[in-house]
Order: sequence, then structure tokens, then C-alpha cells
Amino acid sequence: MATLFTISPLRQRLAVRASALLRDTFVCKRCLQHQAKAPPAGQTYQSLKQTPFLRAFRQPSQRQTRAQSSAPSYEPTVSSLGALGQRIALETSAKAPPKASAWPDTSSKSVAYWLLGSAASVFGIVIFGGLTRLTESGLSITEWRPVTGSFPPRNEQAWEAEFALYKLSPEFKMLNSRMDLEEFKQIYWMEWTHRLWGRVVGITFLLPTAYFIARRRVNPAMAGRLVGICGLIGFQGFLGWWMVKSGLKDDLLDTGKHPRVSQYRLAAHLGTAFIAYLAMLWNGLQILREHRLLRNPTESAKLLESLQSAQVRPFGRLVGALSILVFTTAMSGALVAGLDAGLIYNDFPWMGQGLIPPKREMLDPFYSHTSDQKDLLWRNMLENPVLVQLDHRILATTTFCAILALWGYSRTRPLPTAVRKGMLGVVHLVSLQVALGITTLWYLVPTPVAAAHQAGALALLTGVLVLGSRVWVPRRTLRLVQGAVSQAHVPMRL
Repeated sequence: MATLFTISPLRQRLAVRASALLRDTFVCKRCLQHQAKAPPAGQTYQSLKQTPFLRAFRQPSQRQTRAQSSAPSYEPTVSSLGALGQRIALETSAKAPPKASAWPDTSSKSVAYWLLGSAASVFGIVIFGGLTRLTESGLSITEWRPVTGSFPPRNEQAWEAEFALYKLSPEFKMLNSRMDLEEFKQIYWMEWTHRLWGRVVGITFLLPTAYFIARRRVNPAMAGRLVGICGLIGFQGFLGWWMVKSGLKDDLLDTGKHPRVSQYRLAAHLGTAFIAYLAMLWNGLQILREHRLLRNPTESAKLLESLQSAQVRPFGRLVGALSILVFTTAMSGALVAGLDAGLIYNDFPWMGQGLIPPKREMLDPFYSHTSDQKDLLWRNMLENPVLVQLDHRILATTTFCAILALWGYSRTRPLPTAVRKGMLGVVHLVSLQVALGITTLWYLVPTPVAAAHQAGALALLTGVLVLGSRVWVPRRTLRLVQGAVSQAHVPMRL
């Protein structure tokens, strides 16, 4: 009996161990992996690396928790690898930032500075082109060689060959028949420098354009504009040779009997240069303006709202009309230059015995090309030096009065300080331009004053465009500022 009581505890321990062994043997491995093991008292376990892989195996999924806490069901459970994949995907998507566009919303400031520098270069070449025309150097190079023409003659034989080509031109036969080689070199260097400068403008604009677009330093709209300006520069080079070619043909000199380029082609050449310059200047100013407005979008939104008010918006429309008037006046000046119309009626405001010349001189039938003379009016307006000068005087006077009237109108409007300063600057520029124009007439078109007058036309256009950049509100700029204001008012998510 004693033996029985002695062996009984041993049997009990064996029974407990056998029960635990059977339980571990007949329970599936998946359940063993998901069983939570409580750490010993006073001790906690913490993973050295909190990776998605370890958390996937340490924290059971919702479906597995329901399977352990409820009655057995036939719903299949998610495997460990499936849970791992789901958890890694969720945590990666939560941490990864939203995918950004390859194109920026605003162009880089470096693009703006480069555009303004290119505009300054175009401004310089326009003035130098005027000097080339005034010194009658534009027809000294009688061939258009875009690549090989970049190199001047290197020896005396090459200079003689160039001079021989110039001797075949109408300008040499009619005006410069007594010119020697040294005098020819002076006008040759003027035209060669002008053409080389044009090539430099094209290269220094084309290569940076490709770089900025490839490196995504500009927004898509600006990329298209830069490509358009590149095409405009190339077209400008073609127009330059097309203009020079008109002065090398005798059949184009029947009306004036003077070796000069076509006034139409000169106006097209100069107008294209003006447009390229204004495009560079406008886009450069717009990039800087966008960056300036986005620094404080709340205040900028108020400024743009004030510029779109009923009291200010008419002023912006008038500035747009003024820019068209100034450009038209400058193109009429190109016709005056092409016809040498500044060499007649060198007085102001009189033209002969009155304010306007005699009707016979203004509407001369000589310039009509049809028997019924239906083209009498427009032919005289574009080809008769007398009427061309009168048209330019009328347009210049109208521009001067319009700017003074707009300045007076601006005094009655609630305009920002920057707009008022820009308007006053335009008044100063047009006053200087009128003084230069009258002086050019009085002194029979002296080269320095005439070149300054041409520069004044482009400077006046610049002033009007700068004024417009301060009062006009492009839709894209408005959207950028409104978007920045909306983002600034969105509460941050923790």
C-alpha cells in the first residue's frame, strides 16, 4: 500500500508530460507560430530592428485573431508570407511621398536671368544694325554663307576677292565707285560684326534652351515658348539675308534710283527682332514675378485681386492698346529709314509752307502700279517718302499724346505704387524719344542721333512692356497663387 502511494506522484508527472507532448505533436505548425508567448515577469522583449518583416510575424492579422478567438470555421486563413506582403505594401505606401511631376510648376530663376541677358544682347544687335544701315555698310557682303561666312578674309588675295564681288553691286556702281580697298574694309567689318553677333545670339539661345528643357528647369508652357523663340531667331537670320538681297538687284531700284534695301523687308527684319526681344524680356520678367508672388501668396492674392477690380482693369486694357500703338509707330519709323525719308522736310512741326505737304506730293501718281490707280493711296503711304514721313509724324504725335493722357488717367485710379512708377517712366521715355526724333530731322539725320532715336523706340517699347507686366494678370500666374494659398490653408496631418 505504501508502495502505491509512493509511485503515484511519479505517475502524475509522467501523465502531465505525456499530455504536453501529445498537445505539441498534434497541433499544426501554423498555430504554434501565432501563439503568443508571455515574457517572464519583469522582463520585456524588444526587437533590435523594427522592420516590416519582423512585425508581420509578430502581430497576427485580423482574420487570424478571429480564428483563434472564435469557433472553428472553414474560412481559409492568410498565410505568413501573404500577411508579410500586405504589411510591407501598406507601410511602404504610407511612408513613400507622392510621385512628383517631371516638369516643375515654376521655371528656375536662372532661366529668367538668362532670358534677360539674351534680351540685352538682342537690344545691342538692333542698335548695331541701325549703325550698319546708317553707315551704308549692310551691302558690303554680297553672299550669304551661314557657316564659312563666320571667318573674315585672312590674306590680301581673299580681301581682293571680296572687294571684287562688292564692285558688282549697284551700291558700288552708283555711290562708291571711287572706293579703295581700305575704305571697303571699314564697311566690311561693320557688316561682318553684325552678322557674327547674330550667330552668337542664335547659339547662346539654342544651346541653353536644349539644356534647360532636358534638365526640366522650365515648365511645359515655358519650354514651348523657348522653342518658339529659337525658331523666331532662325527666321530672323533668313529675313536679314532676304533684306540684303533686295539691295543687290537692279530691278528693285526703279522707283528710287538709289541703292537701298526694300523698306518692306527692312520693316519685317526689324519687326521680327523687336518681337524676339519682347518675347525674351516678357518671359524673363514673368518668371521673376511668379517667384516674387509665391513668396507670400496670401498678400499676392490680394494684389492680383486689386488688379482685376473694375477700377484697375480698364487701365490694363489701355496699356495693351498703347503697346500696339508704340509698336506700329516704330514700324513706320522702319519705313522712314528704308526710304531715307528723314532727309526731306527737315523741319518740325512744319512740312514746307504748312503742317502738311501739298496734296500732289502726298498722293503722287508715280507710285501707282495700276492704270486705274486703285492702289494710289496705300502705295503712297508705304512707298512715297513724303507721305511716309507724314504718317510717322502723325503716329509719333498720337503716341506722345496718348501716353500723356494715360498718365493723367492713372492719377485717378487706385493703382499700386509700382504701376505708378512704371507709368511715370514711360512718360520720361516718350519725352526723350520725341526730342531725339525732332533733333534727327533738324540736323539731317546725323548717325549718332539717328541711332539713339532707334534705340529710344526700343526703350519705349521696353517701358510699356514693363508697365504691362506690373498691371496685367496672366491666368497661369493667378492659378499658381491661388493654388499656393489653398495649400497654405490646408491643416497638417499628423
